[in-house]
Amino acid sequence: MMEAKWLLNVKLETGSYTDEENYSYTETNLFHLRIEAGKITAILEKTEELPHDGLDRKDMGGLLAVPTFKEMHNHLDKTYMGLGWRSSRPVKNLKQRLKYEAEELKELAPSTKARASRMIETLLSNGSTHIRTHINIDPYIGLKNLEGVLAALEEYKGRVTSEVIAFPQHGLLRENVPALMREAMRSGATMVGGLDPAGIDQAVEESLYTTMDIATEFNVDVDIHLHDDGHVGWYTIDKWLDIVEEAGWKGRSAISHAFCIGQIPTARAHALADRLKEQDVRIMSTIPLTKTLPPIELLDQHGVQVHLGCDGFYDSWSPLGTGDVLEKATTFCEISGRKDEIQIAQSLKWITNGITPLNEAGEKVWPNVQDQADFVFVDAASSAEMIARKVPRKAVMMNGAFVYPLS
Repeated sequence: MMEAKWLLNVKLETGSYTDEENYSYTETNLFHLRIEAGKITAILEKTEELPHDGLDRKDMGGLLAVPTFKEMHNHLDKTYMGLGWRSSRPVKNLKQRLKYEAEELKELAPSTKARASRMIETLLSNGSTHIRTHINIDPYIGLKNLEGVLAALEEYKGRVTSEVIAFPQHGLLRENVPALMREAMRSGATMVGGLDPAGIDQAVEESLYTTMDIATEFNVDVDIHLHDDGHVGWYTIDKWLDIVEEAGWKGRSAISHAFCIGQIPTARAHALADRLKEQDVRIMSTIPLTKTLPPIELLDQHGVQVHLGCDGFYDSWSPLGTGDVLEKATTFCEISGRKDEIQIAQSLKWITNGITPLNEAGEKVWPNVQDQADFVFVDAASSAEMIARKVPRKAVMMNGAFVYPLS
């Protein structure tokens, strides 16, 4: 069992106030945190006397502690990291992009573990201690990408947690892909993925039912990429919600991208949000600047869980991106016009699985005694400043142990 220790002089958010000119401010104070067995076992204000218990003490020097980040849409197997610089080949359409990707799969497969490891290290250094990754399962290389990513994740066990999604990037309803998907589930994948039942599989119902059949067979959750626009995308989500209800799969699926929700009439979006909330279907967004976003604030108002991710940064699809999910929160604040302290600070929930130090009323809700000792430490006045200014991560702790940097 991990030995107990004290973290001294940790800055925590304690509340907020708004002055007579309607400016909002975050209040903070310094605390000493006792950590044992991966949890917080005591929180003392700096002015309180520490017990003479002989435990190790690490002075955090007034760094602000915020919840660790969750990278909820990623492709560890696709990255070019570790291969040197290369930009993306221009394409005319999605079909051509998939063709180019298929051509390089065999070339890249032997380096999957090394490339995935570089990506994991990057995500971890930016504060993400959980990674939801989609792994290509296709007729070109079978399970080779899955094997490489699982090997990389095993080496980071204890530093990051993960969800590994068997992802039919080149179509589910073709050749022996359903059989390969089932083999992937038996070989270590933990979730079932899907891709554009209309645009790629060209058979909405068959694709969705096949996805659910695999999920129920292996008793796993589902995350479906949905790029299909407008009415077609809406119909796909609406049909998926029917299938979720029929299968009793409430709370066990997500729709990634879901651009269509931002393209349909507002009244229809509200109605769909009610159904998403009813079946507890989550929405995963990568905050792209090239597509219509799902209406995140509308979904949030209806109680739909929204999570952000970096997608496959630096790969055949795009050479852009840093692997910093905090940047996604910052970008969303920019494009949605969130500028005041409370609005910016509350945006943190979309990269922490809902955890924020203060609630919407500005009251302290995190951390508490018996919470997991999972922290990102930054030199910032508040979580709002961290998001607005994208400040560097100084250290990351998971289950009471420093996982970045390790020393």
